[in-house]
Amino acid sequence: MLNRYEFLLRISMIGQGKLQILKKIAQLFPHGLPDDIDSLLLIKELGLGDKQQKLFLELDEELVQKTVIWLNHSENGIERKMIAYCDPDYPLLLKQISAPPSLLFVLGNHNLLSSPQIAMVGSRNFSEYGAAWGRYFASELAINGITITSGLAMGIDAICHRGALDVAGNTVAVLGSGLNAITPQTNHRLAKDILSGGGAIISEFLPHIAARPEYFPRRNRIISGVSLGTFVVEASTKSGSLITARYALEQNRDVFALPGEINSDNCSGTHWLIKQGAYLVTNPTDILEHYHQYVAQVTKSQVSKSQGTKSQTSTVEQVVLHPEIFAIVHNQPTSVDRIAEQLSLSIPEVTIKLMDMELAGLIKTVTGGYVRNHLI
Repeated sequence: MLNRYEFLLRISMIGQGKLQILKKIAQLFPHGLPDDIDSLLLIKELGLGDKQQKLFLELDEELVQKTVIWLNHSENGIERKMIAYCDPDYPLLLKQISAPPSLLFVLGNHNLLSSPQIAMVGSRNFSEYGAAWGRYFASELAINGITITSGLAMGIDAICHRGALDVAGNTVAVLGSGLNAITPQTNHRLAKDILSGGGAIISEFLPHIAARPEYFPRRNRIISGVSLGTFVVEASTKSGSLITARYALEQNRDVFALPGEINSDNCSGTHWLIKQGAYLVTNPTDILEHYHQYVAQVTKSQVSKSQGTKSQTSTVEQVVLHPEIFAIVHNQPTSVDRIAEQLSLSIPEVTIKLMDMELAGLIKTVTGGYVRNHLI
């Protein structure tokens, strides 16, 4: 017998084909794996090949136990959690990307991973202009129910996290290292403030893995992948923030950019993005109006839960359930067939979700499919 953490850790190390195995696990256990598993029986039922079984059984036991011990140890009451691709609380938006992580390690409030998020990113070498506007936009978006997601890096990333914390808003940090090796060390104070403020810090790497340069581009696909859109605040053409923007475009997500001085190298990357078709934003309302119906429904949820209003809570639960569809439907008509194909769902399943969203006022039917409803 193995506990669920050990079993999923071993599955995550079987190499090619692990995502398909995790999908099979989700079908067999739609409510999540039980705490204790007859691993030999389940391996047989999942149909692991000889090479996969060998990798499963031969995984370094010390590494597994070190990770399990970390997961089971709580510090200052901060929750530690491992979410696998097969788990029901795995972020739905992240499932859509081309290479979703098989595991996510979480410190803090894991529920934020399913909240409406905007990725805010920018250069480490920032100007006063970028710092002031980054903090302002992060604060305003957070006040209006948006979770600010970034990479805990020095510069604009840290400033945007701080902007959300300034107004007691929600923020999520995605690392290019394990959660027990937070990088950079200069942002340890910020990491503690995020956790004490009810935020979350996440990573796809095992807790004790140190940061490496090649891990940061991998981290960027998660920042954009869990978010409805990516907002590049200030960046040069060589900034890693443009990698995040490129991932967002590949993932069919919105990209926003803040214009700046035309002779500033710090803004050359954002100006390039605008030329390529990114949304030019000069006010937080530019982004909030883009997601007006979605954010309005989420805000209703927060109010109704505090007031115990049954009918409104019901509406918002529908909204929170279908962010994966909201991210696909934009201003051009999107057909039911295309949505079903992108989500690997049946047309009847998608039709029911679309009906929920239309009733909630998030989308509307037009010739050729569905578009977002921007009417107030």
